[in-house]
Amino acid sequence: MTSSLRTPLLFAFVAVLFLLEGTTSAWIFSGSWNTSLGILNMALISAIMALGVNLQWGFAGLFNIGVMGFVALGGLAAILVSMPPTPGAWEAGGWQIIIGLLMGAATIVAAILVNMRMAPGRLRVMVMLAVLIGGFFAFRAVFDGGVAGVEAINPATSGNIGGLNFGGADNYRDYGWMTIVSWPVGGLLAAGAAWVIGKTALGLRSDYLAIATLGIAEIIIAVIKNEDWLTRGVKNVIGLPRPVPYEIDLQNDPAFVERAASFGMDPTMASTIYVKLGYAVLFTIVLLVILWLAQKALHSPWGRMMRAIRDNEIAAEAMGKDVTARHLQIFILGSAVCGIAGAMMTTLDGQLTPGSYQPLRFTFLVWVMVIVGGSGNNIGSVLGGFLIWWLWVQVEPIGAWALTGIDSMAQVFAGTWVTDMTGSLLENVQHMRLLSMGVILLLVLRFSPRGLIPEK
Repeated sequence: MTSSLRTPLLFAFVAVLFLLEGTTSAWIFSGSWNTSLGILNMALISAIMALGVNLQWGFAGLFNIGVMGFVALGGLAAILVSMPPTPGAWEAGGWQIIIGLLMGAATIVAAILVNMRMAPGRLRVMVMLAVLIGGFFAFRAVFDGGVAGVEAINPATSGNIGGLNFGGADNYRDYGWMTIVSWPVGGLLAAGAAWVIGKTALGLRSDYLAIATLGIAEIIIAVIKNEDWLTRGVKNVIGLPRPVPYEIDLQNDPAFVERAASFGMDPTMASTIYVKLGYAVLFTIVLLVILWLAQKALHSPWGRMMRAIRDNEIAAEAMGKDVTARHLQIFILGSAVCGIAGAMMTTLDGQLTPGSYQPLRFTFLVWVMVIVGGSGNNIGSVLGGFLIWWLWVQVEPIGAWALTGIDSMAQVFAGTWVTDMTGSLLENVQHMRLLSMGVILLLVLRFSPRGLIPEK
């Protein structure tokens, strides 16, 4: 099959899977457009994450397995921008927290300046220790008091500093457009973190860089889980405003109810589908814009330079290219894309749940998408995002169907020990997702190591 024909056929195959999910209840399909659109929305977000990882790995060969941390920072941006300030939080300790954080940053800057300006020796060590220890205790004295004040404000429902929504606690849902504003802010927040991480970790190579990025991602997650003044920790932030209408508002709209009836649908189902379609349109626009920019970058002189650095760093450096600076640049860009996807996912969920950020979902699965789709190929990464997310959701019903068939055959041709085994497997069929992703990855690496749509 020629490459020009393979790409549209693969996308057509994936599109048929989503159409079957919405139109038929045969085999593993539910016959529900509600379910199909729900899978599609997360597939769109997953495709954006895959694009971000492909920028880093496919363009520059950077092995980043800290994707989870950048996705979480995007989710943090969603609540900091779209949620209203907690009443009384800034007066109770919000400004004190800001001052404390500035003092902490000033302590680090002062220590760096001492290290740069003073001559090496015992005196420099003593001065640096004095700056760091004194600055730490001063920072904690100010910061801890502010945190205690903020977290004491109605901890059952808030206990955090809130966000920047103009509507206040009563009308913030009317400013749903601020969630869209939070998407690029999530990218900027992730990019800022990537700059800090890149300045310290990009000197490492291969598996060392992977270990460093994984460790830093775990630190980010630990901060988000434990700093209640910022994110409410594991108590979660719920009720984010939406950029699309609420189902209850649509169900109370006579014009919408009449329009739904004309399609033979009840208002409840019609409103749910309408909302998910709205999200799908927004996510598709973002995906297409990022894909277009990534394609333009890939085929530009900058993109050719990045691939030359990826293929042979020594030769590229000999030609006068600043390899470290270019690696930092692509690391920041890829992380920013993951941050945008993280903000979009929090918007779709309507809540920030720090406990849900797991390396399996936000790192391993995204890497499977990139490898299966085609590393170095932006369109292949998008295909991998759609296909792998569909499989991730549907592997459970596929496994239940297969095990049920085996159990039926075993009752006729085998003993009770087989039926006992299949019964035990059916009770834990959800764990087939992990097995299936590993098998899919191995099969692709064995029979199509360059992915379904290889890099050109």
